[in-house]
Amino acid sequence: MNEIMAAAKATEDKIIENRRVLHQNPELGFDLPETAAYIKAQLLEMGIEPQDCGGPVDPEIRTKFRSAGFPDMAACTGVVATIGKGAPCILLRGDMDALPMMETSGLDFASRNNFAHTCGHDSHAAMLLGAARILKARESELKGTVKLMFQPGEELGYGSKLMIDAGLMENPKVDAALAIHVMSDIESGEVQYVKGIASAAMDTFMLKIKGKGGHSSMPHKAVDPNIIMTQLYTALNLLPGREADPQETVILTAGKASGGSVANIIPDTAELQVGVRSFNRQARDHIVSRIPEMIDHYVKAWRGDYELSKFATPSTYNDAAFVEALLPAIKEVAGADQVVEVAKPLPGSEDFSYVSELVPGFFIMLGAGKPGAYPMHNPNMVLDETVFATGAAIYANCAMTWLEVNGA
Repeated sequence: MNEIMAAAKATEDKIIENRRVLHQNPELGFDLPETAAYIKAQLLEMGIEPQDCGGPVDPEIRTKFRSAGFPDMAACTGVVATIGKGAPCILLRGDMDALPMMETSGLDFASRNNFAHTCGHDSHAAMLLGAARILKARESELKGTVKLMFQPGEELGYGSKLMIDAGLMENPKVDAALAIHVMSDIESGEVQYVKGIASAAMDTFMLKIKGKGGHSSMPHKAVDPNIIMTQLYTALNLLPGREADPQETVILTAGKASGGSVANIIPDTAELQVGVRSFNRQARDHIVSRIPEMIDHYVKAWRGDYELSKFATPSTYNDAAFVEALLPAIKEVAGADQVVEVAKPLPGSEDFSYVSELVPGFFIMLGAGKPGAYPMHNPNMVLDETVFATGAAIYANCAMTWLEVNGA
């Protein structure tokens, strides 16, 4: 067995313990005070000095996410730490936020408080803590610096951006970055990856349509925002099929469409929230530019007014040269037959993209279940805890190997 894999197996019980504590105590969004405190306490036990990375959230960003249905989040509680010293520096990312849903898995350590770790971020943070233990024990062997990134707000598609704005990529300057995501419907222990685009871009539009309320028997004296909203709902859903190249994947979903409360009142306002997922930059740019045009046209055609806000997460990009550099290290610990290049990127979005826009990045998927199992974001989703040691070993072995090749 590879030395790093053996070290990961030796700390497996601690990785699982960390994961279960985090799993049972989920927090949502950017502001994860208890989760961040737990991570920092674990790092301090290892002799690693953690630092806060985030701080107050800009009021405009807070307003946008409140409009999207999230609670108000005043702070970003990211945590960073370093092991080793000097250049070069490789960053290892582990996200740690949960989802706004109830878990129904029946596990004796199931998530509480009406939130749930049904996307595996608890395991990502625990695997990164496991890697930290392995790397700290070998700190004198490191030919540079490993920067640990414990990230909130990935489910909002913006947590990594807030950490970058707070100085994540500096002091020391980051040269490359690796992230792992567990998947419940991929066979346990299998590592899947793509070269190039690794996840979809996500663009979210939040529209408040302002009409003029009135009695349902006198629509001529009102401006009905529901008429505007329903016409936009139809028109926007037609947009990808009419204006995007059929060979390019562009998915548009109007996930929220609401207005009014009773049958005999025309409301003052209606809401429409639209999400667009895409891979091709040109197709994305066209559709994303057309949505505001169509909103403006339909609202004004029916004498309404509107407020529109938007946020976006770019595609994650796997740098081909960096992928090739790390594959031998991954195969050493996971097994060469377990590492598989797949043809299609992840249809979901992943805000590791903000990091991979700045430095060579590699985002991989680690199987922790089996095909046909409950998928991520399902309230019954469970993960095979025996793969977490493999995840920790991948983090650690990739960091040590890359620094060995690229360090002084």
